[in-house]
Parts: sequence; C-alpha cells; structure tokens
Amino acid sequence: MAGDAAVPVIAIDGPSASGKGTVAQAVARALGFHYLDSGALYRLVALDAMRRGVDLGEERALVAVAGQLDARFADGEVFLGGERATEAIRTEACSAAASRVAAVPGVRAALLDRQRGFRRPPGLVADGRDMGSLVFPDAALKVFLTASLETRAERRHKQLKDKGIAANIQTLLRDLEERDARDAARVVAPLKPAPDARILDTTGLAPDEAAGAVLAWYRGRRQKNGS
Repeated sequence: MAGDAAVPVIAIDGPSASGKGTVAQAVARALGFHYLDSGALYRLVALDAMRRGVDLGEERALVAVAGQLDARFADGEVFLGGERATEAIRTEACSAAASRVAAVPGVRAALLDRQRGFRRPPGLVADGRDMGSLVFPDAALKVFLTASLETRAERRHKQLKDKGIAANIQTLLRDLEERDARDAARVVAPLKPAPDARILDTTGLAPDEAAGAVLAWYRGRRQKNGS
C-alpha cells in the first residue's frame, strides 16, 4: 500500500441500509473518483457458493470460492463468470448469505488485496464495513454512517418495493437487528467505526445532504493540509 499513498481514499462504513452506497457513489461522482462497493464482492462470493452448492459453514470451500472469484464491474453493472448478476446479488437470500460469508476470516483475507487493488488515480471512494478500520487504514477521510433501525428498515422496504418485491417491515426490522449483531460480534473486522472516523447520522438527512457533508469534510481536510 505504500506505493499508493499519494492516491486519496475516502472510506465510508456503516451498517446495512445506512445509506453508505448511495452516499459513496454521489461523492465519487462529484470528485471524479473510482468507486468500490466492497459488499458486492462478498455478495458475489455468496452467490457463487450457493450456485455451486457449497455449504456456507465450510470455511475451506468458501475460501476457495473467494480465491477463484470471476467477478467484474463495468458501467454500473456486476458480472459473475461473464453473466450479469446486478440484481441477483441484491436479493434478501443473497444478502443473508453474504452476511454469513463475510464473517469467515479466510474469505476476508482472500478478498483483501482485491479490494486494495481498486485504489487508482485520481482517487477512490470505498464503502463497506471495514474500509477505514482495516482495508484502507491510511484513508484521507474515514466516515461511519449511522441511522435509526426504523429508518433503515423503511429504506430497505422502499428498495424492495421499488423492485416489485413484497416485504414485511417487521421482518426487515428483525433481519437488520440480527445482521447488526452478527456483524458487530464477528472476530475479524467487526462492524465498528475506526478510531479516527467521523460519525454521520443519516436518519433525518436526504442522500444529497449526507453526500454534501462528506464532501465538505474531505475538501476541508484538503484545504487544511494545503493540497
């Protein structure tokens, strides 16, 4: 990573449905930076494993899937083995499987260098759960998004409804709560803010307001550093 030190990274972490993906993409567009959706990599591992019939409790088999992952990102689309998988990785079944997969230490290790490989000029905005704490510890700006559980459930409900997928708000509340507990309790890279991360509660913020706050922090830091 030392050779990439001149390439700035903005790390945006937070729990599911906190708005980090929407905010990160808006910030990347505004700055002309590359964008990394780290969660998509874990979702792709989960999707590939399920399609291959791999037991999600078998670490060795999951690590093998992660190590051989044939994934590609292009023009806002996600591909697995040459097949478009943009919607397939966003199903609730894949989301639940990805949460289990992401808790496997060997899988996280297998994907670490791949994530760092997205760091290219002029800069990178990376969203996930451990972008600032583990993957890019030298990020120019680290942000941890939060939002109330109710707000996050409403956002997820709207996302599913817009896709024509029926969902129960109480079930979503329970699923998010369980995922938060699982992500926070995992041994490797638990979900928590990096010590030097700035906390942004998006409960009452529109996406453009949240993105504007991150941009202001980043530009303010650059001015302070004289760059």
